[in-house]
Amino acid sequence: MTGKFLSLLQSSPTPLLADGAMGTLLHTRGIAFDRCFDELNLSNPAVVTGIHSEYLEAGAQILLTNTFGANHFKLAKHGLQDKLALINRAGVEMAHKAAAGTALVAGDIGPLGVRIAPFGRVQLEEARAAFAEQASVLSEAGVDLIVIETMSDLFEIQAAIQAVHANTAEMPIIASVTFTRDDRTVLGDSPEKVARSLAGAGADVIGVNCSGGPAQLLRLLKAMRAATPQAKIWVKPNAGWPEQVGGRIMYPADPDYFGDYALAFCEAGASIIGGCCGTTPQHIAAMRKALDTNPQGCGIPVLQTSEALEIAVVSEAETPSKLAQKLSEGKFVISAEMDPPRGLSTHKLIAGASLLQEAGADVINVADSPMAHMRMSAWAVCDVIERQVGVETTLHFPTRGRNLLRVQGDLLAAHALGLRNIFVVMGDPTSVGDYPEAMDNYDLVPSGLIKLIKKGFNAGVDHSGTSIGQPTNFFVGAALNLKAAEPEQEARNVHRKVLAGADFFLTQPIYRAEEGPAFLEQYGARYGALDRPVLVGILPLVSARHASFLHNEVPGISIPEETRRQMEEAGEDGAKVGVELAVALIQAVKSWAQGVYLMPQFSRYDLVAEIIEKCKTLDM
Repeated sequence: MTGKFLSLLQSSPTPLLADGAMGTLLHTRGIAFDRCFDELNLSNPAVVTGIHSEYLEAGAQILLTNTFGANHFKLAKHGLQDKLALINRAGVEMAHKAAAGTALVAGDIGPLGVRIAPFGRVQLEEARAAFAEQASVLSEAGVDLIVIETMSDLFEIQAAIQAVHANTAEMPIIASVTFTRDDRTVLGDSPEKVARSLAGAGADVIGVNCSGGPAQLLRLLKAMRAATPQAKIWVKPNAGWPEQVGGRIMYPADPDYFGDYALAFCEAGASIIGGCCGTTPQHIAAMRKALDTNPQGCGIPVLQTSEALEIAVVSEAETPSKLAQKLSEGKFVISAEMDPPRGLSTHKLIAGASLLQEAGADVINVADSPMAHMRMSAWAVCDVIERQVGVETTLHFPTRGRNLLRVQGDLLAAHALGLRNIFVVMGDPTSVGDYPEAMDNYDLVPSGLIKLIKKGFNAGVDHSGTSIGQPTNFFVGAALNLKAAEPEQEARNVHRKVLAGADFFLTQPIYRAEEGPAFLEQYGARYGALDRPVLVGILPLVSARHASFLHNEVPGISIPEETRRQMEEAGEDGAKVGVELAVALIQAVKSWAQGVYLMPQFSRYDLVAEIIEKCKTLDM
């Protein structure tokens, strides 16, 4: 039967259709995630066989056995290592029973659940032995092929391929890797490197599964095919990135969406398609229907060398940040600023960020040592907010107080944490803060740092031109003062930042909408139109005293007399009037700006949330 798979793979005009998720369906049937799903082959075979049958009825041509975690290391965590052979054999028997000779049965092998040397304590020989043990049982039980899937470590998957080759008789192998949001494996390998490594290791079919949704996997498929034009490739995406809603894990991509992507995968050259986490028999049925509408095939193109190179180059770039995507699509963006805590506690921080996210903020800006006050590291705060709240952040990155070594090290750290939006500023002088005697030196001005990021790090090299392994994908913002004391000098500074590669601008707070067009007109007369999105600084007023202080004591801020009068008349309702004035100002700047940058005063995140909600109500 092993030859049947390869024969079918060669002769089919459309991709073969594999099944979808097993774990997702088991969980929906009441099986807790902390259970050993593989052990259900012995204790509850009916539920496993039933799921196989549903996928067969949906049109799947390949059924994967319920043995993803049935290796020595994972079973040992449940005290089931002595039942390895029983569990794997039962898994094969149930899949064959459901297939009834009308579908192929693939022995499913997942990661060992341990780190392999040189990144862990388990040696390659031990890993090969564990894979060989499981693969031998699956082969003897009568599978048609072996699927090694959801791997993130090239050392581990290569060990698995070697073990299957050495311990089974000419068993066909599908070898599949999972990627993170940045189109790299957890260990940083690109799809091109993965494709070449798997093909070189002797896998009959290479590919990608799990990861994100169909859109990401289509991109990865093209990259892998460009790197290995002759390879057979399989693609099994998740139903999008999982989200936790009301204590449940939810996946956003519906069956119709998968049906659309079935043809896209086909046209891009996939040989096998299916679904992974979050997918159901309905998703597979939609893909079956889409493929059946094109029984003669999808016209899979033959890549020319130049085309393959172009796809490979494009695939090296990550998916843009959400902020970058929204600005490129012309959407009006609402950003809100938060200051890091002075101490260790992040409870108030998380509460404030959650409030802003619920109100509808698109991104949260995190200041770095505002007013030169000692605070928690800004990139640590960004990481906490993104992980625990789930909203994207923009990291403020001052050049002041950082030498060239620290600048580059901090950039690498930020990228490793998943931060992609960077706002480059000079930073406040230490003389105004908690430690006026602290060092205040710097090696780069903002335009120099922007150039280092955009033309250095984003090109894959550091300041000296040495490779950093792979390019970063930072989206870089810069400061703009619409009411500068010397407008011509400010225009020159802005132009230097544009030439350095700045992607967008955040302005100082303004209280007159006409200040923007006035500066932009002056800039345009000298340098041409400013073709970068501008997010206007909005600092809501909370009282008449607050307005008076800003107007009289803060350099660069000028509040119209009429606005100050309104705040004076508001009395105890000053915060309410401040919200109304801010919303009106946002409406006024929308004609020339692409977003706003809200700056809460006195940690009044509730006022900023109210402003955001009012703007959303007004469809801004």
